[in-house]
Amino acid sequence: MTPKTAAMSIAEANAQLTAPGQLFEMEELDIRGVPTRVWKSAPPSLRTVLDLSSGHGDADFLVYEDERTSFSQHYRIASTLAYRLRDAFGVVKGDRVAIAMRNLPEWIMAFWAIVSAGGVAVPLNAWWTGDELQYGLADSGSVVAFVDEERAARIRPHHEDLPFLRSVVVASEHRDRAPVTGGGGIPEIAFAEALGDVDLSATPPDVELGPEDDATIFYTSGTTGKPKGAVGTHRNTCTNLMNLFFINTRGQIRYGTSLADTTGKSQNSYLLTVPLFHATGCHAVMITNAAAGGKIVMLHHFDPERALELIEREQVTTFGGVPTMVMQILDSPDLSRRDTSSVRSVSYGGAPAPPELVRRIRAHFPVGQPGNGYGLTETSAVTSMITGEDYVAHPDSVGPAVPVTDVAVVPEDFDGLEPDPSLPRGPDVTGELWVKGPQVVRGYWNRPEETAQVFTRGWLHTGDVARVDADGFIYIVDRAKDVIIRGGENVYSVEVEDVLYEHPAVADCAVVGVPHPTLGEEVGAVVVLRPGHGVGADELTTHVRSRLAAFSVPTRFWFYEQPLPRNPAGKVLKRALRSELIGSDHPGPPVADS
Repeated sequence: MTPKTAAMSIAEANAQLTAPGQLFEMEELDIRGVPTRVWKSAPPSLRTVLDLSSGHGDADFLVYEDERTSFSQHYRIASTLAYRLRDAFGVVKGDRVAIAMRNLPEWIMAFWAIVSAGGVAVPLNAWWTGDELQYGLADSGSVVAFVDEERAARIRPHHEDLPFLRSVVVASEHRDRAPVTGGGGIPEIAFAEALGDVDLSATPPDVELGPEDDATIFYTSGTTGKPKGAVGTHRNTCTNLMNLFFINTRGQIRYGTSLADTTGKSQNSYLLTVPLFHATGCHAVMITNAAAGGKIVMLHHFDPERALELIEREQVTTFGGVPTMVMQILDSPDLSRRDTSSVRSVSYGGAPAPPELVRRIRAHFPVGQPGNGYGLTETSAVTSMITGEDYVAHPDSVGPAVPVTDVAVVPEDFDGLEPDPSLPRGPDVTGELWVKGPQVVRGYWNRPEETAQVFTRGWLHTGDVARVDADGFIYIVDRAKDVIIRGGENVYSVEVEDVLYEHPAVADCAVVGVPHPTLGEEVGAVVVLRPGHGVGADELTTHVRSRLAAFSVPTRFWFYEQPLPRNPAGKVLKRALRSELIGSDHPGPPVADS
């Protein structure tokens, strides 16, 4: 399919949308001593966003199994709970309040209550063990925790090690009964009891909230060392909201296409497949749909067949998550049996996406617009995004940065505090990607040394190796720590993975460095095959060698029958995988060195 020709360039569209008096007009403010471009019309706080959400009235906001909660109902519940946090639980402005549960309606209700009461929401990874949850609760100093029964049971043995925690509010995923509470040293109360009778005229408490007040603490993936709490302000989260609105509007004026239904004929419906405790689920999906009036369809757990059932039943307009989830839906035998004609956008992020995925999306969803975004916990989700025809033309890019954001490709030997705008960029220039903008968090909770290492003069050192072309399109080459150095040559694992994904038998893969006595490292590939497909190491070696330089061709293969280990953000846990493989007595068939 030939990409459409844009009505105007990205630069022209940016200039038109950000002109004085327009919705996306920008201004420069001093934020913690750093001159920063911001959206002039961005909501000042999440309390403002919650108020905006009430305007969507009786339309569905949350759908979970057979439960439906309208925007009006949610607004009154969140407002009532915010008062309860203040009056019954003693939460004051700046107090940290944790949420540790699977994706349930109570997760979202608790979040809006916390931030509207002036508290700082601390989403904790629901996959964590009891020890890890204890760490997050203690590190953040959370005074109240909203949990489900499984998480309540995990932290109960650690109550004595949580000196700040005063109360635990428990929700149940079993909707036909009250949750089990009690048995620990800290008082536990059921969510329904904590909420009490909902005041049908309630509005949020009158708490003075400003753009630079703390709103969230999201813990980083923690693939190395202890997780760090990235402290996000109300401006950070509201900037992300404006970033997404801007990207959608720019697509409309350039191509006449939109990731959302802007005709008013139907409600946008988003299938939530990622955890809410991840920045994508919270910032990019939950907050954005609250403001825009979109329906959030929640899964008890991700299952491609159940996802397709809900796409059909709820007329889902957008789904995605991480690339692996999209691929599983495309591979599902139910795909051809379900009505997916409502889908207008298949968007994903959080992990590298193979270019082949764009072609598959266009083949199965001819009306749908593919989209891929780039961002980190430290950037409150979106830094750049590429959608529609731009993505078809540049399938290996994550798009240009939004106008309030600066990016720089910094060489390895750079030792300054702030990159010079004259630093070279181009197809052959790679380096660490640095990002600056109002969505970049203010630092790590109680970690001044780590904050100083990662943030300088408003710039975030992402740790990602990237290049930026003349039109501003960003290409993520690799994570800096995932570069394989084979005999002095740099091998970028994402590039090798992209080629492996092009083979019709490959469902999933990960490329890692394996110790080698003379080369330093050799390239290893872990492969999961599609059901019913058989392929050997020799065929995959030939496939990769026909597309990449010899030093990038894997010389070791392992074939997995189970899914690759991933963190909640969708990234393969390569460190753990590498350790397992190196110590394995039964690796896949080795391939002769190239």
